[in-house]
Amino acid sequence: MGERIARRLLDAGHELVVWNRTAAKAEPLAGLGATAAATPAEAASRVEAAITMVTDAAALIEVTEGPEGVAAGATERTTVVQMSTVGPPAISRLESVLPPGTALLDAPVLGSRSEAEGGTLQIYASGPPELVERWTPLLSELGTVHPVGPLGAGQAAKLVANTTLVGVIGVLGEALAVAEGLGLSREAAFEVLGTTALASQAERRRANFESGDYPPRFTLSLARKDADLILAAAAASNIELPVVEAARAWLAEAEDAGHGEEDYSVVLARIAPGS
Repeated sequence: MGERIARRLLDAGHELVVWNRTAAKAEPLAGLGATAAATPAEAASRVEAAITMVTDAAALIEVTEGPEGVAAGATERTTVVQMSTVGPPAISRLESVLPPGTALLDAPVLGSRSEAEGGTLQIYASGPPELVERWTPLLSELGTVHPVGPLGAGQAAKLVANTTLVGVIGVLGEALAVAEGLGLSREAAFEVLGTTALASQAERRRANFESGDYPPRFTLSLARKDADLILAAAAASNIELPVVEAARAWLAEAEDAGHGEEDYSVVLARIAPGS
């Protein structure tokens, strides 16, 4: 995701300084005109907007804290634009380690690789209204910006969106399992699903389900991580989410079976094993 976001910004004519924990992954961007930095601190010290896109909260801590982290290089001229899905507590922690005067925008995204490449991400931007307004033109190069409230609301919005994501894929899998268990043909099952609220998801996932091939767009390990974030946030608010808990169990089972780096829709084959 980070590389695709960087390419979009380069294509739009922006000057970029890039850093990746795996240095080789930054080399293609340098070949396109970006400047490679030796550390996150160096990258942050040379830019107006320091964008972070990492896997999880632990990775965010790794790249933002310590003597080589983003916080060490940020100044009062820097806005840190945090675009990863890491949960509200991680945003509070990041805010606490940034130097005084450094602005922070929480702007996680909905969408995967193809949306990042096409500039059609849904971006849930949160922070002071004037800061959201200032960076909306830049973020609009990547997709549609939705101002959702004060700092941290972006993470809340993303968890709301992903609650539907993990729930829908679980319901779709169980619908296919019922069809197989009752002897309904694959063709008939998808025709029926096409008449329901799951129509678009059924059509989108059908080719992968029937072929048994699940090339990663949004990996199952990331979907499981997001389900964990949703359940942790719900527990902190004394909210029970039995549907998400069940969907998370399917994701965890598929990950334990070795499917973590495949697309999260591989869980369909786990739920409806007749595929």
